[in-house]
Amino acid sequence: MPLPNKAYKEGCWIVFLCSVWYTSSSGQNVINKQLLGYFPYPVTISMVHMLAVALFLIPVLRIRKVEKLKIHDKRRFLILVLPLAFGKFFASISSHLSIASVSVSFAHTVKAMMPIFTVILSRFIVNERPSNKVYMALATIIVGVLIATVTELTFNYVGGAFALIATITFALQNVYTKKAIGDLYIHHLRLLLIIGQLASLMLFPIWVYVDLTRILNNKELIEKLNWPRTLLLLFTSGFLNFLQNIFAFSVLSLTSPLSYSIANASKRIVIITSSLLFLQNPVTPMNVFGMGTAILGVLAYNKAKYDDRCSKQTLPVYTSDADLVHMKSYRMRDEHVSNGHPNYNV
Repeated sequence: MPLPNKAYKEGCWIVFLCSVWYTSSSGQNVINKQLLGYFPYPVTISMVHMLAVALFLIPVLRIRKVEKLKIHDKRRFLILVLPLAFGKFFASISSHLSIASVSVSFAHTVKAMMPIFTVILSRFIVNERPSNKVYMALATIIVGVLIATVTELTFNYVGGAFALIATITFALQNVYTKKAIGDLYIHHLRLLLIIGQLASLMLFPIWVYVDLTRILNNKELIEKLNWPRTLLLLFTSGFLNFLQNIFAFSVLSLTSPLSYSIANASKRIVIITSSLLFLQNPVTPMNVFGMGTAILGVLAYNKAKYDDRCSKQTLPVYTSDADLVHMKSYRMRDEHVSNGHPNYNV
């Protein structure tokens, strides 16, 4: 029996959105790795990414006529949003420091461990007890990451440590969001813009002190670097990061929590595969097996969490992308808002 015309069109649209999402994310990672190979300034790349979200989202909000934010309790709002902004730029820097030292494929395999830290933090912060299925999925992730680590030909402790720090930061954002963000009644793109702008302000002095001063004092770099190519790559990386955020939110608004989680795990597979093809970093069959096992563990974790939530007649709030967790939480809450509160169509 053929699908209804509307459902077919929506399915094709989601496939298109996922394709652009995966392409922009993979392209960004490949470009960042190439940049860091001859332009070793990871904080600069993070600064560009924060500015891209902070600047490019402004016309998008105007085109979509997103309602301006009305803050009734500024102090409470900042208490909720500032940690998310800090986590956004700190995780970004950690991620770029990791891929500067290890392969993109290995860094993203380590990031597959995010559910492990999410479960640990949830247990202590919100007293959430996972099921046996969740523990089995976590064990699969651990085995996969261990195999990938032992067989990783480009492994070094610095890169591995920063990849782990980025993963823990994302997980902490995840749990903090689950605990604190439910009280914000705000359009998801407006919230992303605010986080991006605050993250840019926080990161700017760090960038000036850490990277800008080193660049200005490096006369050899200033004279010999191909600046047009470097600036073009920086701009492209920032724009792709912006696209990744926009299209990820679009997929999020059109799919179920489980579908989005699977799509996000699939994105990690595409990133790992594209990095192996374009960057041609050396891998072994066991290395690929470990990466695959870790990704399968993530898929199993998302399914186990979904089943747990369904059994409790509540909706899941975890996704593999910490920058999107609070947006999904907001959307789910907004769908059940009582009279007297705004209701955005995400």
